[in-house]
Amino acid sequence: MSDYAKPVSGGRRIDFDALSFRIVMTGIALMALVLLVAPTVVVIWVSFTSGYSLKFPPPGYSLRWYAELWNAWQLQFAMMNSLTVAAWATGLSILLGVSASLGIARSPTLTAKVLDSLFLSPLVLPALAFGLSSLMFFSMIGVPVSPLTLIIGHTVVSVPFVVRNTVASLAQMNPSLLEASSSLGAGRWYGFRRVTLPLIRPGIMAGGFIAFMASFDNVPVSLFLRDAATDMLPIRMWQDLEGRLDVTVAALSGVLIVVTIGLMLLMERVAGLSKRLT
Repeated sequence: MSDYAKPVSGGRRIDFDALSFRIVMTGIALMALVLLVAPTVVVIWVSFTSGYSLKFPPPGYSLRWYAELWNAWQLQFAMMNSLTVAAWATGLSILLGVSASLGIARSPTLTAKVLDSLFLSPLVLPALAFGLSSLMFFSMIGVPVSPLTLIIGHTVVSVPFVVRNTVASLAQMNPSLLEASSSLGAGRWYGFRRVTLPLIRPGIMAGGFIAFMASFDNVPVSLFLRDAATDMLPIRMWQDLEGRLDVTVAALSGVLIVVTIGLMLLMERVAGLSKRLT
């Protein structure tokens, strides 16, 4: 019993160590929640302003800036580029990540552990350092920056999310299922398609979703590996805010927040996203 446990009426005792720890941790959690949620609420609130500049609180409320998104061709062009690159990067990440995960999860050798660390290394490196080093690498081998280099860079930083979620799904799968299918005459490809893939599909979907969001919202890699004709949405939004405080960016941010929350709820229902991240 703690030295700080004091008796109270009814014979019960209060453990002040546990109580103080709970109060401190609850306070820290609430502060973190406020710091994460408050900026999002402010952005959505300001997006309904009737004024011509970003000001909080807004002088009035209107949907005019959401209507202006239909005429914001630069933002639309940048969004299409970001969606295209993210789609390619996600597809390649799933293909490479699942292939790597099958070899890593089933092999107890040191090589498999080294490869696991190698695939996760982009998450350890600072994003700006990775973007700059990628630009230097492509310059050394004589490859000019283009949408291709952008897709390659985004794929490298997206593959770890697929690998981590797929390896976790494979670790939870009962190996006897594959042995049973093999004893019944199923080949490796048939066993993968009918046994392994259905069981690890939620992990692949969760990893692919996180990879897509990481690619779509990536700034450092896009900043170094894009060419002048490839305008990416996060960079375009930053430039518009830095140059003229365009309220249309706040409206677009509101749309992206709502779409992201909707996709997260969908992935939670389909793949159990929160369980994959714990």
